[in-house]
Amino acid sequence: HHLAGEGVELFQSAALELIAAARSALDAAEELVADPKSISAAFESLRDVATEAFRAARSGPPRPTGDDDADDFQTIQVEDD
Repeated sequence: HHLAGEGVELFQSAALELIAAARSALDAAEELVADPKSISAAFESLRDVATEAFRAARSGPPRPTGDDDADDFQTIQVEDD
């Protein structure tokens, strides 16, 4: 019965955290709805992020600089005594 009680406690704790997170999300949504300027600013920010993401996706992976001798690491010689 000890494990069952522990499981119930973990479930209750997780449920309470989920409820607290939902309350926070609802509070934030309420603030956005109450202030139209906030909604506009939020959508502008989302648009800017999406624009940058699409721009980065279109440009592809970073291109090499042309310096073939440049390594991402340095080899250090260690002498045995």
